Amino acid sequence: MHHPFARAASWLVGPRGLRDTARLRRELRGKVVVITGASFGVGAATAELFAAAGARVVLAARSVDQLRVVADRIGAAGGEALPYRLDLTDELSVSEFAAAVLHDFGGIDYLIHNAGKSLRRSVHLSYDRPKDVTSTSGANYLGPMRLTLALLPSMRAQGHGHIVNVSTVGIMFPVVPKWGFYLSSKAAFDWWMRAVGMEARPDGVTLTTVYAGLMHTRMSAPSRWMRVLPGQTPEDAARVLAKAVVRKPRTMTPIYGHMSAIAAPILRVPNEILIGRLYRRLGDTEVSLARARATSAVGDPAAGPAGGEVISRAV
Repeated sequence: MHHPFARAASWLVGPRGLRDTARLRRELRGKVVVITGASFGVGAATAELFAAAGARVVLAARSVDQLRVVADRIGAAGGEALPYRLDLTDELSVSEFAAAVLHDFGGIDYLIHNAGKSLRRSVHLSYDRPKDVTSTSGANYLGPMRLTLALLPSMRAQGHGHIVNVSTVGIMFPVVPKWGFYLSSKAAFDWWMRAVGMEARPDGVTLTTVYAGLMHTRMSAPSRWMRVLPGQTPEDAARVLAKAVVRKPRTMTPIYGHMSAIAAPILRVPNEILIGRLYRRLGDTEVSLARARATSAVGDPAAGPAGGEVISRAV
């Protein structure tokens, strides 16, 4: 995944990151930045980059122990980062996190919605798994919505702030089987956040939506076919988020994103026929089928046909 040709291809399609470190320092020095899903991958890399630029970074995720590892690494390099537990699927956790941050810092300057939960699984393997609905909607839609509602009033009151929503270019593609839980929740938050952005902009709070392409992280690792495709490392992606907070564009996306968004509704029917046939041939993942067989062998009807690929940036 780090092959030079793959990295070059990823750079060509974009979105490209910021290379002007001095400009990032001017933007972030002394500013409070909240980053969700900061324990691993893109969130951790972004936290390290922003802290090195002088930001006061709020690390948010469920795994406080891992957040402390990231915070210690940042502190050893001379930066400032504080870990806070945040479970986006828990309404009380979101409200307590927001209250603690506002109490400790008085307000925030940047909110990076990076945490997310990916799920690739056939719907028949989710019939008896209600948590597939609650986990994806909580991490990708309802949780970030509640967090925005909790932090946005202080940003509007202070007259400035910037929100970065790390979405996925997948919501600009034709609909594909097995990704329904993940992409529908990401699309819902994208739609809501864009509406909120239009309301908040007159008060000085701006929004950048990053329709990210493939990132080689823990989230994409279970899908073996993704490992050979051109994609960004966490460090590459952190530079993209750096450009988002410095230049504050409304959107950032790979060059193929907008082309797909235009073509997808026009070619909806042939796309659904073609992609549906393709996915029937591909079948389910080894993880999904193995866990379903294991559950069946144990004979625990309450557990349901477990399985699938579920990776969260927030753990």
